[in-house]
Amino acid sequence: MKAMIFAAGRGERMRPLTDTCPKPLLKVRGRPLIVWHIVNLVRAGITEIVINHAHLGQLIEDTLGDGSKFGAQIVYSAEGTALETAGGIANARHLLGDAPFVAVAGDIYCPHFDFAQVKDVLEEEDLWGNPYPPETRDLGWLYLVKNPAHHPEGDFALENFSIANEANVGTPRFTFSGIGVYRPELFDSVITGSSAKLAPILREYASTHRIGGEVYRGDWTDVGTVERLEQLNAPLHHGRTP
Repeated sequence: MKAMIFAAGRGERMRPLTDTCPKPLLKVRGRPLIVWHIVNLVRAGITEIVINHAHLGQLIEDTLGDGSKFGAQIVYSAEGTALETAGGIANARHLLGDAPFVAVAGDIYCPHFDFAQVKDVLEEEDLWGNPYPPETRDLGWLYLVKNPAHHPEGDFALENFSIANEANVGTPRFTFSGIGVYRPELFDSVITGSSAKLAPILREYASTHRIGGEVYRGDWTDVGTVERLEQLNAPLHHGRTP
């Protein structure tokens, strides 16, 4: 399995830090956010990694190189202008291949996520070894988290490991973590080189029960503001060091 890490965003809310440093290179506990992901991917045996970039992208390449110092093989998908998440995937499909891949937002801090679990979530066969018909199998698998204070309404509900756009009465909603596994054909409608958001595509296929998912309950932070970054780097964050 290959991985893609999204690193093309401008990080407007993180200015002035992101005026001179790409958001994924901002450090938490002395390590760039994107390096936390690379280390955890390699630990799980996922060593082929695609990274897209736009804003200050050369700094990302200069810092990470070809990935060999992490035990990885990194290739880059450069975008002149950031193409949003789905657009970035479509632009990098020639690098990702034809098999399901895991994709990770470069600006989340999730130090204990075990990427070994993502390898078989999009199953090709049922319990008896019969292949699922292509028109019925899941096209994506999302990892959801408890709604943070800055996003109390959440994004999706979860019904028997199936992502739902609308929650039934009493069914909680969760926030998309920024970690997902996708089949490449999920992005067939996105024109290469065009800008496209991921959420509308996920909602379209969730409405036909073709996006699966589960809740991740480990440490997770969307490092979307300078204040959140400072909180993560504050002494004795959560009473312990990650």
